[in-house]
Amino acid sequence: MSLSPLAYADSLRVGTIDFVSPDEIRAQLDIEAPDQVALNTGEPRVFPRVNGYVLIPCDGGYLVAQVVWITIERSQYPKRQGLKDFGLIDLPYPLRKMSLTPMGVLSLNDEITRSTTSYEFHRGVEGYPTVGDPVLIPTQAQLRAIIESGKNRYVLIGHSPLAANAEVRVDPNRLFSRHLAVLGNTGSGKSCSVAGLIRWSLEEAKEQREDAGSNNNSPNARFIILDPNGEYSNTFCDIDGTQIFAVEGNDACKQLKVPFWLWNTEEWATFAKASSKTQRPVLAQALRSARDGVFDMSVLPSADMRRYLRSLLSAIQEDIGSGRPWKSPGTIRGFRDKLQVWRKGLECNNQFTDLETQIISQLDSYIDDALLNSHAGEWPQAFNRNEIKKLEKGLSKAYSIFGGKDKDGSPLSADLPRFFAADSLLRGIEANALMMNVSEHVETMAMRVRAMLADDKIKQVSEAGDSFTLDQWLNTYIGDNGDKRGPVTVIDLSLIPAEVIQIVTAVIARMTLEALQRYRKLNDGKVLPTVLVMEEAHMFIKRYSQDSDDQSASRLCTEIFEKIAREGRKFGLGLVLSSQRPSELSPTVLSQCNSFLLHRISNDKDQELVHRLVPDNMHGLMRDLPVLPARQAILMGWASELPVLVEMNKLSENQQPKSSDPDFWEVWTGKESRSVNWKAVADDWQQVNSSVEGDDSSHA
Repeated sequence: MSLSPLAYADSLRVGTIDFVSPDEIRAQLDIEAPDQVALNTGEPRVFPRVNGYVLIPCDGGYLVAQVVWITIERSQYPKRQGLKDFGLIDLPYPLRKMSLTPMGVLSLNDEITRSTTSYEFHRGVEGYPTVGDPVLIPTQAQLRAIIESGKNRYVLIGHSPLAANAEVRVDPNRLFSRHLAVLGNTGSGKSCSVAGLIRWSLEEAKEQREDAGSNNNSPNARFIILDPNGEYSNTFCDIDGTQIFAVEGNDACKQLKVPFWLWNTEEWATFAKASSKTQRPVLAQALRSARDGVFDMSVLPSADMRRYLRSLLSAIQEDIGSGRPWKSPGTIRGFRDKLQVWRKGLECNNQFTDLETQIISQLDSYIDDALLNSHAGEWPQAFNRNEIKKLEKGLSKAYSIFGGKDKDGSPLSADLPRFFAADSLLRGIEANALMMNVSEHVETMAMRVRAMLADDKIKQVSEAGDSFTLDQWLNTYIGDNGDKRGPVTVIDLSLIPAEVIQIVTAVIARMTLEALQRYRKLNDGKVLPTVLVMEEAHMFIKRYSQDSDDQSASRLCTEIFEKIAREGRKFGLGLVLSSQRPSELSPTVLSQCNSFLLHRISNDKDQELVHRLVPDNMHGLMRDLPVLPARQAILMGWASELPVLVEMNKLSENQQPKSSDPDFWEVWTGKESRSVNWKAVADDWQQVNSSVEGDDSSHA
């Protein structure tokens, strides 16, 4: 005999509310309520269960609450003393109680058919229950509605063991557009989760393109994976068009190229460890000169003079801004010495036009007569502002006569990604140091730059001929149109020298952001959705002291990712971070992540940080973090209607990143063999070309 609706609802009752506050509700379980397995919903289910769900009737439908703890409270009635015959009758019966955290409201969906009743879950609590209200155990359909609610949840990532194995799906727009942090200890399944999120998203996109009858089923997606440990080299090989770049290119991967001429002034200054007062201005001016080809010996004399005038114009503008010509006797003498050096470069050439010759002669005479001769002596008087402004005006006029344009003299030109050869930058540093009369202060920086540029490992990544253009780099690493490339680019950073690995990573990240900024500018505000994945993020996005002025490579890299975290969403750049030490990550980047996938976290500092990231009423679920098994994680934030424990879908072995634990015992016991050939390793390490016979190897 079937139950009436009222009788069925009463059969789901498991307890009564006896305490209510905004962040906690307590309920007393009925004596008849299940104590291990519930059968009253039609299917066996574990109940009561920590972090499970219960329902409380309310005006909008049902208030959904999550179980925080379960306890036994002994009866308050004391046993009567001296009446042992009644001991069995007076034995206190334990009262079971549980603490609940309100999560949201489960309401009836407007679309109700005769055969099924559908529900919809919404975060937030409009009204609280009162003491005496019943507590119900949810049905299978209600549990699935709690976990599976939400629109556009296209991508299946796993199932929830706390909700009758309901499907856990995510909306890719929510997951990737507002940044995702995947956190957990080594071996907890982080890398597989990251690889799975990318793969499952691409598979669903491909399936929907096929259903729509598209001629090209390859998703027009862009995932750029920065892989410091070489884990992802074979993970996406089965996806057509996947590109893999490494320091040492081979048949399986291409040669990684991040040319020096892509680097901006800040990155060069960090690379050269340039001091801010003297060396950095020289370096910036040398970059302007190198990008403009000032030290290209093949240019015509008029073009050479135009570029020299541009350098002088930038230098004089910098001196005016700093006030050197009138600041103190020492700086005044220094400025006068620079004028003497500058004047040597203002020499006429027989290939100049009459107008060009005339303006150069006028400049030379003005510097000699009005500036040098009138400010001679050991303690020269300060230069008049009008004198220096007149010199600036004369340089600007000469620059225009030689074909220069006003915008060409912008200081930002030092950061334009124009090709230049490394040796031209060195010549520029020396020439500009001489021109600014600071050669003795720049010598150490020039030596550092020369030594680093001579490193073969660094040259392998950073040198590229002038035939490798900016648009080719963008097409190669960010990607061309969807029908011409694969959706995944893996950049293996594992063999990049330690001196430059963080700078190279920063350059790739910055170039991606700036390219997408310019794409939006040229496409009427439309963005090109791109996802930048940073594995081992604690190595590249480190916490640093705001009070420190030290501009290290680590801080430079962190600042780039902080900018992406703050501004990337507006330009279609999403960020996915994977880290085993969240306490070492930049707080700025973590605060900008709106979604979190939390695997097992054992370290107390990391747990403390994660607890600070979540609202107070979510801390009950966070207590599961130290004991989560592999593949299980807590999904929370913008990508999920409510925090949910999810068992991630399993990837096949050939689709998993190479991050599994080493098989010590299998090798020790001979179940797996390992051959050793250190000669081959040494030759590869030393870049020696030699063939090694198999006889040279020994077996373990």
